[in-house]
Amino acid sequence: MANLDIKIGKLQLKNPVMTASGTFGYGTEYSDFMDISRIGGIIVKGTTLRDRQGNQYPRMAETPSGMLNAVGLQNKGVDYFINHIYPTLKDIDTNILVNLSGSTIEDYVEAAERLNELEKIPGIELNISCPNVKEGGMAFGTSCLSAAQVVREVRRVYKNDMMVKLSPNVTDISEIALAVEAEGADSVSLINTLLGMAINAETRKPYLSTITGGLSGPAVKPVALRMVWQVANAVKIPVVGMGGIMNTADAIEFILAGASAIQIGTANFIDPTITGKVIDGIDDYLNRHGYSSINDIIGAMEV
Repeated sequence: MANLDIKIGKLQLKNPVMTASGTFGYGTEYSDFMDISRIGGIIVKGTTLRDRQGNQYPRMAETPSGMLNAVGLQNKGVDYFINHIYPTLKDIDTNILVNLSGSTIEDYVEAAERLNELEKIPGIELNISCPNVKEGGMAFGTSCLSAAQVVREVRRVYKNDMMVKLSPNVTDISEIALAVEAEGADSVSLINTLLGMAINAETRKPYLSTITGGLSGPAVKPVALRMVWQVANAVKIPVVGMGGIMNTADAIEFILAGASAIQIGTANFIDPTITGKVIDGIDDYLNRHGYSSINDIIGAMEV
């Protein structure tokens, strides 16, 4: 077998396959289908300082080769996670990361401080695609200034690994990546969902209560792959790629483009065992091509 171990920032992963936040619950929901400790890392659903009810229904819609979602970060808050969810996760033999979201920088900082205390949570994935309520609702991750500011403030208080999840709804994602790298991000993950919408032609109404939502699934893969390649060529920190990864071949493409690890999202809804299949598939790919380590193919696209 090839060596699938990979280091992402401060994290040591047993393989480069992770789950994308919001598509794998807290991980334990999938334990009936597979041994979730096989996965290199599990990113739990978005967590905020206080509980959030999420958006009104309908908040999911199927689209050609993808899906739209506008769940709205529904969760019971960081204290509920610490007191009720963490005890069920702390003994799972893999990296459990909390996807941390907020409406203000103060929210991010306070929640990050509380997560510092959890011994078996080695890191967070900082979701900067959230709207900054103090700046008129523009997402933190859509400007270098606000992205840098939130990362700088969280880095000041958070001692463990910090992966920053980038929004694709920008002109130049490499600039954002460089800005968060400069402020102490240990790695970046991308892409988050693309902004999209769908309309029911018969009723003349949008399918989502929020009108617009986040597009994910195979439809976004070419855009995601291009952005991962651009960012991997711009920053020195590790890049974690995601966006429409449905099988092993998709995962390999992202790694060849420069991703040190990948996250699987929408595919989990179709096949709850897909992460295990991709882990096995990557091992088979490396063996068939005569590579001894996953490190041998990171950024190895030939041009």
